[in-house]
Amino acid sequence: MHTALTIAGSDSSGGAGIQADLKTMIMNGVFGMSAITALTAQNTTGVTGILNVTPRFLGEQIDAVFTDIRPDAVKIGMVSEASLIRVIVEKLRQYKADKIVVDPVMVATSGARLLEDDAIGTLKKELLPIALVITPNVPEAEVLTGHTVRTAKDMEEAGRQIYETYGCAVLCKGGHRVNDANDLLVGPDGLCWFEGKRIDNPNTHGTGCTLSSAIAANLAKGFDLKTSVGRAKEYISGALTAMLDLGKGSGPMNHAFELSGRFAQEAGE
Repeated sequence: MHTALTIAGSDSSGGAGIQADLKTMIMNGVFGMSAITALTAQNTTGVTGILNVTPRFLGEQIDAVFTDIRPDAVKIGMVSEASLIRVIVEKLRQYKADKIVVDPVMVATSGARLLEDDAIGTLKKELLPIALVITPNVPEAEVLTGHTVRTAKDMEEAGRQIYETYGCAVLCKGGHRVNDANDLLVGPDGLCWFEGKRIDNPNTHGTGCTLSSAIAANLAKGFDLKTSVGRAKEYISGALTAMLDLGKGSGPMNHAFELSGRFAQEAGE
């Protein structure tokens, strides 16, 4: 079985972060492992508290994984402090990790700020250059480029700028503002648009975590980047189409929409 490591924050409500990543990885056929960067107290209505781990302990978690079960791919999500970003970069370089997917999480779906201002520079300078691909939404792409993104042409220009500046491929996600969930992949093979259809589902908590984890899972299995992105978009569309409705705010998707078999049966089936 192929393996993947997620380095991200914990979501106590289970819809995003480490919890969403591990659900996504197993549903996409890989064994998921984790190194937790922070504990968060959150639910579908917002984030009420964040407790970061120490840089030393984060490093110990990454050591524990790589020295025993080496991951075939790595996904990095919420990392709010510069010191934690530096440890991640140091360890991934030490173990010569590849197939690194970075979801540059800056703001939660609920609007809570998840990345400290001084960490943005460290993210840009140290983490993005070691990534195979990063997956910013439109607001995150604006932070990375310093330019407003309003149109498909703006997305193309932002994608080119990020790719040329940081040397990593970029999947710029348009669903936040620009179009009906059409995403743009920019990399060494040029520009590739992935058309999507906006699904009328208000429960979108954890979509970014889920998409990036699905990409990492497919990379771990040996699919190329373009194919991995296409498969990940199909998976997230299915999870949204399932119309799970939990919580009082922006609820989670149904990561297990295709789960079947005897152990998934409900009482009475």
